[in-house]
Amino acid sequence: MATIGMDKLFYSKITEDANGEETYATPVSLAKAISADLSIELAEAILYADDGAAYVIKDFKTGSLTLGVDDIGVTAAQDLTGALVDDNGVLISASENDSVPVAVGFRALKPNNKYRYFWLYRVKFGIPSTNLQTKGDSITFHTPTIQGTVMRRNRVDAKGKHPWKAEVTEGDPSVSDSTISNWYASVYEPVYSEPEPGGGGEIDG
Repeated sequence: MATIGMDKLFYSKITEDANGEETYATPVSLAKAISADLSIELAEAILYADDGAAYVIKDFKTGSLTLGVDDIGVTAAQDLTGALVDDNGVLISASENDSVPVAVGFRALKPNNKYRYFWLYRVKFGIPSTNLQTKGDSITFHTPTIQGTVMRRNRVDAKGKHPWKAEVTEGDPSVSDSTISNWYASVYEPVYSEPEPGGGGEIDG
């Protein structure tokens, strides 16, 4: 997947019920995006039989998302890291702060000027890192980065699965314009057609 840029970085606060199942708030802008680095860890199991690999299972285990942004505002810092604002409007980060998971959405520009859109359903962020340096003979920008752990969500979809990521490419034949235009109106929920009565199953043999 070749991409040449990214923008429209949003997040959605998560409310959990007694079973830990997520409800997503209306997405809001996080910051101006500079970079996003997503790495995935898989749980792998191999069953050997007749001196060879008979079955190989690779399931999503966890992921790491590192975001480079222009700035992290006070509201986003509270929502993403659990920091508090005191009575004087000062943002206070304490060792006891505990962040809560959020959903994260963004899009990446492809060489054909179409966008690929993403939602990560459950990301728990740590404290942003900051690189500061005195001004010298030339101007150098130093911007914050924030790293989060990507997890599958607790609530199952219509297929009984626990999704961790949704992605779609603008302009694909099977993708409707409304899917793209509504991508940031709410966190995307998978949609599956009901199977036809008495059909739609696989045929053995």
